[in-house]
Amino acid sequence: MNFLAHLFLDSSSDDTLLGSLLGDFVKGDIEGRFSTEISDSILLHRKIDSFADSHMVTRKSRNRISTLRGRFAGIIVDVCYDHFLSRHWLHFSTIDLKSFVDRVYAVLIKNRSLLPERLRRILPFMISQNWLGSYIHLEKVGYALDRIAGRLSRGGQFKRAVTEIEANYEVLEIDFFAFFPDLIAFVGTRKALAMEVKNQDTSQR
Repeated sequence: MNFLAHLFLDSSSDDTLLGSLLGDFVKGDIEGRFSTEISDSILLHRKIDSFADSHMVTRKSRNRISTLRGRFAGIIVDVCYDHFLSRHWLHFSTIDLKSFVDRVYAVLIKNRSLLPERLRRILPFMISQNWLGSYIHLEKVGYALDRIAGRLSRGGQFKRAVTEIEANYEVLEIDFFAFFPDLIAFVGTRKALAMEVKNQDTSQR
């Protein structure tokens, strides 16, 4: 999943927001590197990615992408799903998208010292270009995909990947609505299990 979906799925506190975004920037063992809440959110981020990658609907979405950009299909679908989440934000949230995105930017600025170097470096561009709020516009989705492609070796073949979304727009939107409720339910179950374990640990002390 891409930035916006992760942030939406784990946004109950400033620390969970941080962890849900840091999951894309922090690799390997995280023990002792962050607070418990941030670490738990990073680990949840990884579980979300695993669930999404293996889900039959996301596989169907990836298979809709042409063989020309097949190696880039996962990224295309992730960013595309953020577009649909943005478009249908109020279907899933009681808070408007702008307010949510503004909160995320404020949390990142406030906790800038905790951010990995790469995230600190791109943060001014993320905010000034409003990456998180711009996914609602398909043109901006195209810019985001081209930006990602530009960082890849031989990424030139993936330029204009937004045309893959345009060619399959309606069916990808159907895929999104088939998949996203499953993802929300998965996250809810993981959080409930984590809370149960935490309560058991507390009661045994």
